[in-house]
Amino acid sequence: MIDFLGGLGQRFLSLGYSTPFVSLGTSYMYSSLAAAKAAVISVGEEIATMGLPSTICPLVFVFTGTGNVSQGAREIFKLLPHTFVEPSKLPDLFEAARGDTQAGKSSKKRVFQVYGCVVTSQDIVVHKDPAKVFDKVDYYAHPENYIPVFHEKIAPFASVIVNCMYWETRFPRLLTTTQLQDLINQGRPLVGICDITCDVGGSIEFVQKTTTIDSPFVRYDPDDNLCHHDVDGNGVICSAVDILPTEFAREASQHFSDILSEFIGSLASSTSLETLPAHLKRACIVHAGALTSLFEYIPRMRKSDIEVSPQTLQPLQAAKMKYTKMISLSGHLFDKFLINEALDIIEAAGGSFHLVKCQVGQNTDTMSYSELEIGADDEAVLDKITDSLTLLANPREDLVDCENNIVSLTVGKVEENGAVKENETRSEAFVLILGAGRVCRPAAEFLTSVGRDSSKKWLNSYDMKEKTCVHVIVASLFLKDAEEITEGITNATPVQLDIMNKEKLGNYISQVDVVISLLPPGCHSIIASSCIQFKKHLVTASYVDDSMSKLNQSAKSCGITILCEMGLDPGIDHMMAMKMINDAHERGGKIKSFTSYCGGLPSPDAANNTLAYKFSWSPAGAIRAGRNPAVYRRNGQVVHVDGDKLYDSASRIRIQDFPAFALECLPNRDSLVFGDLYGIKNEASTIFRGTLRYEGFGGIMATLARIGFFNTEATPIFKNETRRLTYRSLLVAMLDCNTQELADSVIDERWVADRIDTLSLCKDKEETALRTAKTIIFLGFNDEVEIPVSCQCAFDVTCLRMEERLQYSGTEKDMVLLHHEVEVDFPNGQPSEHHRATLLEFGRTEGVRSYTAMALTVGIPAAIGALLLLGENVKAKGVLRPIHEEIYEPALHVLEAYGFRLVEKFD
Repeated sequence: MIDFLGGLGQRFLSLGYSTPFVSLGTSYMYSSLAAAKAAVISVGEEIATMGLPSTICPLVFVFTGTGNVSQGAREIFKLLPHTFVEPSKLPDLFEAARGDTQAGKSSKKRVFQVYGCVVTSQDIVVHKDPAKVFDKVDYYAHPENYIPVFHEKIAPFASVIVNCMYWETRFPRLLTTTQLQDLINQGRPLVGICDITCDVGGSIEFVQKTTTIDSPFVRYDPDDNLCHHDVDGNGVICSAVDILPTEFAREASQHFSDILSEFIGSLASSTSLETLPAHLKRACIVHAGALTSLFEYIPRMRKSDIEVSPQTLQPLQAAKMKYTKMISLSGHLFDKFLINEALDIIEAAGGSFHLVKCQVGQNTDTMSYSELEIGADDEAVLDKITDSLTLLANPREDLVDCENNIVSLTVGKVEENGAVKENETRSEAFVLILGAGRVCRPAAEFLTSVGRDSSKKWLNSYDMKEKTCVHVIVASLFLKDAEEITEGITNATPVQLDIMNKEKLGNYISQVDVVISLLPPGCHSIIASSCIQFKKHLVTASYVDDSMSKLNQSAKSCGITILCEMGLDPGIDHMMAMKMINDAHERGGKIKSFTSYCGGLPSPDAANNTLAYKFSWSPAGAIRAGRNPAVYRRNGQVVHVDGDKLYDSASRIRIQDFPAFALECLPNRDSLVFGDLYGIKNEASTIFRGTLRYEGFGGIMATLARIGFFNTEATPIFKNETRRLTYRSLLVAMLDCNTQELADSVIDERWVADRIDTLSLCKDKEETALRTAKTIIFLGFNDEVEIPVSCQCAFDVTCLRMEERLQYSGTEKDMVLLHHEVEVDFPNGQPSEHHRATLLEFGRTEGVRSYTAMALTVGIPAAIGALLLLGENVKAKGVLRPIHEEIYEPALHVLEAYGFRLVEKFD
């Protein structure tokens, strides 16, 4: 803390502020702790008499946790003139300071104190269920049920964060790198972070290495996402020295020696545990070459894991128990030795247990967490064990010290391990699915249906080498998300997994046969590298990028297949295209023209707004995709389309077999690469890939872009601190009008359309201007409602409004339409042929669950890819796409048998 205060002075000096902190040196420069404290007191006296510049105040130090580390940091802080405020009062503190600024009172005013705020777990997370309040026991047992709010409720008001709180990977981070970047870019008062915990890559994500005593600070710059060894420039400073006691070597040695010396005599002179004081007896792990009774749980828990590793995903087969159940225990299991009682209960009843997960708290203030799979041959015995464990978790208050012996118990479902018939050959395969979004559920259901009667129809179209059951493990950063996906699915297991924990990721990958990654593309190379290490196949639905291409040779060398682009687009589009092209080539034909259209759209009855579009994913991503440049070949001529003209390039299209759909298409990025990919580069004079939208979409979006709705720059209107910006005032400003002159005017569709025409913002007809005006009003841009401060530019505001107003509701369904057209020329005067292939799929409702068409058409192909790899149907190794016949032929058969309507016609 002393070191950081000195660095804080240097940082303020670089920002143009002279403060008393600059006079402080680092701790090791002082002859003693007392001398260092005297220096801090001197700084405090100067603050009390001379004050601090009002422009850096209120200067708020936020301390995380209440343990010894936090107490030590606050001991130094309290040497300064200070006031502690409750976390809930931080906004009021800043509002008061802001009021002084607006009143013109603070320009020359000095502030003569600093502020402190202590936060605990209940201040930094909230339960995902708004109806539930924070519960410490539940949080330590199931942190996946909680979401972080520190970056929203506390960090925006902190000048300095002093991180003193213990953290494990299963808990939400205190501050992610993205959250820190947002705080800095929003101009929040955060100046520095004193990370006393020094958890590298831990609760403060950007801290990737510790700092040293002779160079205690780094400066994190959000612009380049790098740490620099100086305090001058953009960003925040951070100290993360991990050997702080050595700065006061004499006091630290004296302190530890004084404590240890109280025990040395008793330990050295004792020949029996029974003669030791109670506190020493409890602390003895080994005596006379053997574990003491309190620590006998160690070999018992290890013995449960002799057959399999601690991260095993298999059921309790070593114990050959008929009934099994998953339980989780959290609390003071090891420091109070309650784990012994739990194991005694299981074994005394004749049951068995298997350790699945164990995380031990690092001190007496933190709880431990264990997951056990318990088993018994009699369901009544299993129920008795559960009841006894429940009693352990909920003891009578008059019999125990409930505060110290508290245990939380969560009980899973009973599963009966069915016996396999004597003459039936059945093997079990394991598939790990990473990611628990909408796409995951269809994939998990599809794979776990293998080997069951429900799969017979589509399985008959696929040559299974043996009757195989598939066990799916769904892994997500948040366990609750994985549990929601697997609920009701037989043979599916939810697990919590952070893929950045490479050891844990490797543990899971090493135990499965195939991995499916449904995570964002940036995660795939990490997962692929682990799959290569453990020689496991991988399936993704994302495009092959440079990072994946570089792994091709490594995948080949270790004999695995990394099957990418196994979704809809890319995925089914490849398979349908290659089938048509290869069929034509086999008959001696040459491809004259290849055009492909694909779009995720609302079903016609759900296209009930002027834009005729709705979002099932981030509007930001969709809008950015519509600003990408494109290139294609039309009748031998290469056409380039600039990103800012893409919406204007939309062209009307009608599909012969679906004439009722009034559609248009936008060029989709680089179509020419597919000439190489499909082997038609030198024969096709037209190669075009387009994105489908309902007619009129492009014109409206192009007009919105010209008005300025997609601008990502923070214009002056967003920087006006004297008046909060409203949606109405933003619209008026973008349409180049004076807000005051329109104070009492009605802003309606006609007024907006007239302004668009006046400013010549619409390139074609008046109809588009009016439809754009209707869209603007529908999105609520005429509301006299304040825009949230999190919106820093027009693009942010537009995305927020679209996310609010253009969502699917109730029973509305989406639609996927994929359409290929191929013109084939044949030699020897044979007539040319025009081939068409179409996939039309709508969202489905099955029972109480709804599935989007997009989730089905991405998830099912990915699952089929895994099935092909399980059956060893794919002989090719390396990084592949589904353009090979051994992949697309069986995959298309299964897709049709599953129920997808793939229609091919030609004339």
